[in-house]
Amino acid sequence: MRPPSLAEQAADQIRDRIVKGDFRLGEALSETALAAELGISKTPVREAFLLLKTEGLVDILPQRGTFVFRISASEAGKLSEFRGVLEISALRLGMAKDAAGLGQALAALAADMTVALDANDAASYLELDRLFHQCIIDRCDNHYLSRSYAVIAFRIQALRYRLAMDPALNANSLEQHHALARLIGQDAGKDAVILMRRHIAKTADDYQNTLRLGLPHELC
Repeated sequence: MRPPSLAEQAADQIRDRIVKGDFRLGEALSETALAAELGISKTPVREAFLLLKTEGLVDILPQRGTFVFRISASEAGKLSEFRGVLEISALRLGMAKDAAGLGQALAALAADMTVALDANDAASYLELDRLFHQCIIDRCDNHYLSRSYAVIAFRIQALRYRLAMDPALNANSLEQHHALARLIGQDAGKDAVILMRRHIAKTADDYQNTLRLGLPHELC
């Protein structure tokens, strides 16, 4: 396997900062400043921006520059609708292949999420949340579906981080993750799909409410 290029390394670092909220939604990104900060030339930073654009994390505006993506409450709803189509399809496929194995894997992740939440470790909790949903995608064993999900995965994670400040939202989300793992392990497909649909819809509502309120001091 070839080592990552400078552009890929730059994209990794910039992506991480966008997802974790170090850069605000809509914030202008400077090629010059980032190149100096990363100790590289502006060319790989410019190439990194192009990669991040394909992931929906930046907008490149001619004659104006590059900006962290902005998303309206309405657009967040559409993103969640598309996420629901993909995750519910993956859930059905994954359960058809091995419901017990998928349920066991998800239960282990949900248990780790409980530990992270009890320790007030938001970063670990959010990473485990991401892995929980990615596990469903991975176990559907359909690379077309997986590639489609990859297009929106980082934007979804960026929005997750912007909800992490609310303990009540995290507690409710954790309860649903445990219930999903249990239903999937029991091969209760119909109930699992209903809960997954409700879980994603609730997250969409939380995104939209957060964006409408302008929290946490984001541009949207």
